[in-house]
Amino acid sequence: MAGHENQSRLLELMSNMGSAGRAEGEDPARFPRTFLPVPEHLRAFDPDVVLVVGPRGAGKTELFRAVVEQGLLPKVSARIQGVRLPPLDQSAWLSGYSSRGTSFPSEPQFRAFLEGKAATDELFLDLWLAYLLRVLEGEIQNAALAPLFAPQGGDIGAVVGAYHQVVTQALLALDALDERLEREGRYVVIAYDELDTLARNDAALTQAAVRGLVALWSSHSRRWKRLRAKIFLRSDLYERAATAGGADFAKLMANRAEISWSDRNLFAMLVRRLGNSGDELREYCRSKIDLEDGGEVGWFPAIREAEDARPLIERIAGVYMGAGVKKGLAFRWVLDHVRDGRGQALPRPLVRLFEAAADVQRQSGAWPRWPRLFEPRALRRALDKVSEEHVGSALNEWPWLEDLERRLKPLREVPWERREIDRHLDRAFGDAWGKGEARPPAANGRELVEYLVEVGVFRARADGRIDAPDLFLAGLGLKRKGGVRRR
Repeated sequence: MAGHENQSRLLELMSNMGSAGRAEGEDPARFPRTFLPVPEHLRAFDPDVVLVVGPRGAGKTELFRAVVEQGLLPKVSARIQGVRLPPLDQSAWLSGYSSRGTSFPSEPQFRAFLEGKAATDELFLDLWLAYLLRVLEGEIQNAALAPLFAPQGGDIGAVVGAYHQVVTQALLALDALDERLEREGRYVVIAYDELDTLARNDAALTQAAVRGLVALWSSHSRRWKRLRAKIFLRSDLYERAATAGGADFAKLMANRAEISWSDRNLFAMLVRRLGNSGDELREYCRSKIDLEDGGEVGWFPAIREAEDARPLIERIAGVYMGAGVKKGLAFRWVLDHVRDGRGQALPRPLVRLFEAAADVQRQSGAWPRWPRLFEPRALRRALDKVSEEHVGSALNEWPWLEDLERRLKPLREVPWERREIDRHLDRAFGDAWGKGEARPPAANGRELVEYLVEVGVFRARADGRIDAPDLFLAGLGLKRKGGVRRR
């Protein structure tokens, strides 16, 4: 294959190596070949771990899909050492809540049920117990509970009402099931994901729902030995629920699993995707990094530290982000520019950076000298696209971000003095934040800035000023004072 044709083919494969970096949209057939088993992450499936915490985009949904929906744990566990797991051939993994499908209530159904009711912990404790029983219908052998299984999943009133009619039999049935599982040497693990979708625009309501769920498993995690839970929580929801959660949260916090990504694991994830995206791209990678054939779960890169990925990144993008060292090292640039305000880089933006840069380079009609695939400007332009997409996807969880962009227009250049941005956002803070009832989880401008720093949308600089990381810069319509002009 001629040089430019070869480059074009490799860029085409790279631009399609992931579903826009989102686990939710990943092709189920490809998913086993892209999921990277990280030992620190798989600790989430230790039977004694209930809370699994990570920031938005850290891969909580990917873990959920890998184990609960795809059953990959037995296939990848051989590659993992030092992680305590239940007996994999004697364990069932069930979904305790997910926004996908009709087994659970949608957000409108959830809100309709709560209309006129006090959102107490007790109400949510009953709700979660009712749906837990429905999830375990295939395991529970008790005809008296038939009325609980009859309503549709979205009819919360009917489900909770039926639970109240059979509450004594229901609780006894759960105890009996746990005893039977212990006799049989089995585990049933119930996993809860996407809890932030219960009430996107109402932080207090979401926190109440989370507290009720934690109260359920806090009170039963010692009572039940073989019925276990995994509650996947976004970091900011965890922090707020923990503050208000009291003793229930304290019981589970000490043994939580944190989903974070080292630079080594990020590069391993990226190279695993590249190496499993087509024969030509795999051979291109193998010239710089060893890849091990894992059979049906695909190829795994031999990356023991981040520096092991440098030769491949430099083969793809060159050594420097321009004519020389003053423009920065490409190897460091690709991670540093997808970090959020907390300094964390996550899989989704990194994958999208390479996908988008491949598209930009193909569309440019220009070709770098082989074997490079990118010019520096392709990465820079791709970064703006990644930022815009990252903010756009965040609207599902933070719909008020759209109006934040509008409010920031008069202050388009970062960084800002802290007092300046506090006062600016405090003006008209009580007005509507865009369409519907979307509002940020704050009472004034200062609290909002603190929240945005906490979740990484903003960054607090050492000199006291407030900045926005490149990951959010273009997406919020901002630019950096004295920044390099995009060509």
